[in-house]
Parts: sequence; structure tokens; C-alpha cells
Amino acid sequence: MSRLSRFVKHNGLTLAFGTGFLLTLVGQAVSGHADFNDQLVTDGLQPISFLPYLATSDFAVDVTENWQSEYLQFFLYIFGTVWLLQRGSPESKELHKAGVESDREQKVGAHAGPSSPRWAADTGWRGKLYSRSLGSVMAVIFVWSWLAQSITGVAAYNEQHLRQLQAPISWPQYLGGADFWNRTLQNWQSELLAVASMAILSVYLRQRGSPESKPVGAAHASTGVEG
Repeated sequence: MSRLSRFVKHNGLTLAFGTGFLLTLVGQAVSGHADFNDQLVTDGLQPISFLPYLATSDFAVDVTENWQSEYLQFFLYIFGTVWLLQRGSPESKELHKAGVESDREQKVGAHAGPSSPRWAADTGWRGKLYSRSLGSVMAVIFVWSWLAQSITGVAAYNEQHLRQLQAPISWPQYLGGADFWNRTLQNWQSELLAVASMAILSVYLRQRGSPESKPVGAAHASTGVEG
């Protein structure tokens, strides 16, 4: 097997979803550009070309409002599943393992092995930081993208109001307004519904060969078991 083939095989999940992300982002840009120009024509203005559209606040807010909700989902799921359980779901830990678990179970500090990440063996701040690094990074990306959504959102909102000869509003005013929270909450509810559905449906339904599913023959009550 060549080095390239090995790389593709070992990173297939990331490559497939990364490629899908880029393709859908391009599709969103193309369709968004057409929709944006339709709005400009309706307002009696000249349409713009594709590249200038990519620099508009309309495109930026549409992208960031989706990103922030996705990373909120991951952040809540990663931290929530430390303590919250779902009997029978492979998305949950086993029922007796709620909490951060022991150092032995987590292979940290003196229990770290020769192949463990270097910071996992550290008993100081590095070890504590690394043991919470995944959820922390997801939280930072969520906050950053939510902030970006609010900034690009107020710019897009004011641009639309100016085209309609209405007065713009400030960023704090936008944060308390319906447009910001409508954009935010319609994404949050869909992400939370998806997680809740996955947690409960995986108790009773199966997908052969998927680590997101229990083995096909596993009992409904089997918890924390992956196929």
C-alpha cells in the first residue's frame, strides 16, 4: 500500500466530511449569491459579482450562525456526557461510570503508559488542561463563532435597513433584538433535537458496523457498548 493510500485509509472519516464541508460551503455561496442579488434587484439596486459577495456580511453571518450552533452541540455533548447517562444508548457511558472517573481508568499521571500523550502523565496544570482540552477548544470555537455571528449579523441587519432608508442600530441593541435571537435559537433547537434523538433512538435501533451503534444483537438495555 502506497503512502498516499495509507494516508487516505487512515484519515478517511476526516477527509470525507472535510470534502463534504467544502462542497456544501461552495454550494451555499453560489445559492446565497443568487438570493442576495434577487434582494438587491427587488430593492432597485445593482447586483454584485460572486467574489465581492463572499466579503459581504450577509454571507459571513449565514456561515457563522451555523458554525456556532454546531460547536455548541459538541461542547454541551462532550461535557454533558461526563455526568449525564442514557440507559441502553451507546452514546452514553456505562451507568456506573458517571463522573470524571479515576486516574487509573483514564490512564493519567502515574497510570499513563509509554504510548500515552506526554501531557497525560503530567500531574500539574498541563495534565489538568489536557484532560479537558477537547471540550475547552469546542467552547472557545463556539464563543468565537457566536461573537462573529453577532458582529456580521448587525452589519447585515443595518445594511438591509439602510437599503430601506431606515436608521441603523448599535451592536448592543442588535444583541437584544429579535433578529439575533431568531437566528441563534432556530439553530440551537435543531442541534439539541438531533443529539436527543440520537441518544434515544440508538437504544432501540441498530446500524451494523458503526461505532455509533450497538452490535445488532445487543440487548436494548446494554449501555455504553459500541458495534
